[in-house]
Amino acid sequence: MSNSLIDALLEPGFYDHPVASCELIETHISWVILAGDYAYKIKKPVDFGFLDFSTLEKRQLYCQEEVRLNRRLAANIYLDVVAIHGSPDQPHLSADGPVIEYMVKMRRFEQACQLDHMLESDTLTVTHIDAMATMAARFHEEIDRATASSTFGSAEKVYAPVEENFEQIRERVTGKHFLEQLVTIKAWCKDSYVALGATFEQRKANGYVRECHGDMHLRNLAWIDNSAVAFDCIEFNPELRWIDVMSEIAFLIMDLQEKNQARLAQRFLNTYLQETGDYDGLKVLRFYLVYRALVRAKINAIRLGQEHISEPERTEAETDFTRYLDLALEYTQPRLPLLMITHGVSASGKSTVTQSLLENMGAIRIRSDVERKRLFSLDAGTDKSSSVGTGIYTADATQRTYDRLAELAGNILDAGYTVIVDATFQDPAQRVQFKQLAKAKQVGFVILFITAPDDVLRQRILERSKSVSDADLGVLEHQLAHWQPHTADETSDVIEIDTSQLVDIPSFVIKIKKAAENNRVLTRFIS
Repeated sequence: MSNSLIDALLEPGFYDHPVASCELIETHISWVILAGDYAYKIKKPVDFGFLDFSTLEKRQLYCQEEVRLNRRLAANIYLDVVAIHGSPDQPHLSADGPVIEYMVKMRRFEQACQLDHMLESDTLTVTHIDAMATMAARFHEEIDRATASSTFGSAEKVYAPVEENFEQIRERVTGKHFLEQLVTIKAWCKDSYVALGATFEQRKANGYVRECHGDMHLRNLAWIDNSAVAFDCIEFNPELRWIDVMSEIAFLIMDLQEKNQARLAQRFLNTYLQETGDYDGLKVLRFYLVYRALVRAKINAIRLGQEHISEPERTEAETDFTRYLDLALEYTQPRLPLLMITHGVSASGKSTVTQSLLENMGAIRIRSDVERKRLFSLDAGTDKSSSVGTGIYTADATQRTYDRLAELAGNILDAGYTVIVDATFQDPAQRVQFKQLAKAKQVGFVILFITAPDDVLRQRILERSKSVSDADLGVLEHQLAHWQPHTADETSDVIEIDTSQLVDIPSFVIKIKKAAENNRVLTRFIS
């Protein structure tokens, strides 16, 4: 495609709607022209193996696919595929003469709405992150799942793009340090692929390989009209779109972590997992985090090899390549998890404290209020307020809930992640059950005793808005009347947090890690 065509498309008079001036945005695979109230995307005639826009027919097909697929999450943005007629020097939109190119017509929105720009301007908040996680969870629930007869999601298909990343990066990188990093990362990926082969196949059999967005990172997410919007999905390669949902969310998690936003990344992950219940996906998450970091490294390597790149752009691409490769290597390093449980009555502040802890410690939280309802096929928001000991709150239902929490916690620990179990743990036997789990997994164990004065608890119950918890004043009074404090044997495991006072989370993180390490050493000596 000649530069003369792009130059002509930058002329306001080319368009059939009011345009004062045009602005060009260029990526490694496309040109995007901002023109008045609209944006037009033209695909570059390139062939990178994983992407082939080398012919006009292919560019038409993928323009059509782009509109079809993106309307799932951004129907108000993706409008049509527009044919360009005439010649590169004198293109026009009237249907006269041969078609020389196709472009996707989109409704324009302010770039300031994109999450990458919101992060730069310090306007990206937890409200936006929670909305993005909920949007992703609901989208994944609705989209098509790969059938058993398809090859999408098979172990071989999972590893193919990983191998391709290494090949395409090596073709473009010569530095000894980078090549050594690639060798280390590739060895980890190969070992993980072998170890996880059966898990990949089981994930597909369980329906977690779906026709996803495929490119859900900060630059392709936006906050428009007070809603979470995902745009610019993968249209050019179905194998990069028909993927495990954990590969999908790994991209945004990796992107946030690369930008030193680990707390937001952990919040997104936890909100998504709470919405979907897909804690089993943590087994493969780290593999996909490495893969996603390598995707970004590859894109920057490709960018470095393109003609007409400016010196500032080259410097930026080199810096980004190095950072993404370093991040991929960091993901391969082993981590020693720990198990934390809460101990406290309703309204003591367990969920508030554990929310801060999970963000600060990179932990995964599972909540009894949510998992109890999931166990009984109820939505987390369903109000099941009832008398103590009835409905889904019978002794048997409670034991089943704690058994399920223990099962989930064990699986999360096996995946290498620290776990926080948010529940009342009123019965000492429940706490013993989880201490034994920590011993069996050879990880540190901590009881977070969350407390507040009784009058404060009552006031919180009366004032709090509807949440996933069904506890009312009657439930609280029953808990207070039958409360069983921690035993003498548990003293060394307990860290008390009074939520009626200002809670210094960083200080408690230090205390938790110290206590967990002491308990971890003890379990190893006595096991």
